[in-house]
Amino acid sequence: MKTLPRWVVWTAAVAMAASAPAAEWLRPTHRTADQRGAIVLDRQVPTAFDGWREDSAVRPVLPDPQLQATIDATYSQVLARTYVDARGRRVMLSLAYGNDQSSEATAVHRPEFCYRAQGFRVREAGLAALAVPGLQLTAQRLIAEFGNRFEPITYWVTLDQTATLPGVGRKLAQIRHGLAGVIADGMLVRISTVGLPEAEAFALQERFAADLHAAIAPALRARYFGS
Repeated sequence: MKTLPRWVVWTAAVAMAASAPAAEWLRPTHRTADQRGAIVLDRQVPTAFDGWREDSAVRPVLPDPQLQATIDATYSQVLARTYVDARGRRVMLSLAYGNDQSSEATAVHRPEFCYRAQGFRVREAGLAALAVPGLQLTAQRLIAEFGNRFEPITYWVTLDQTATLPGVGRKLAQIRHGLAGVIADGMLVRISTVGLPEAEAFALQERFAADLHAAIAPALRARYFGS
């Protein structure tokens, strides 16, 4: 077996010794969750606002126990509510908040995966620029179907105070935060309806998003909707 030159061995040893402190130095240490204040979903999201009130008799689609256990281990908080308006139309809201969004582990709760795990057929229905006052909010739209259940879905994710969608853009934002030594928090916001035609469902969801934005305390809006 050929013996490596001594200078090669020494160079490799120095590089290995230097890599450990460098990796430690690059490890993010500051959490946006600590800097910007606590997120408490069930207190910060009102149960009634602008013609909407909670309907506790109807709940959004929830994961099976195995997937729920994974979600509980991944996220800091999860909130699921159904709201009804004066015409009896219902909108289901699901929020999943995590104080550490530095990895792709939170993808477990994306509607595409969550609904398919429940046996739904899921297809994309395009991107939408939601009409939320003072905000450019791009959301993903989906259609989930199971038997006779037809459920249009609108969702977006936040990273720190920026709204984004899963993919390259979000990954680059994670890298930027990491290089700045910051562990960003964030959440997934999902809005859906059952029993309405597609166009009417998405229009109602857009109105609900605008009404919810107005109902969230101004100091917290960017954490839920981006800025």
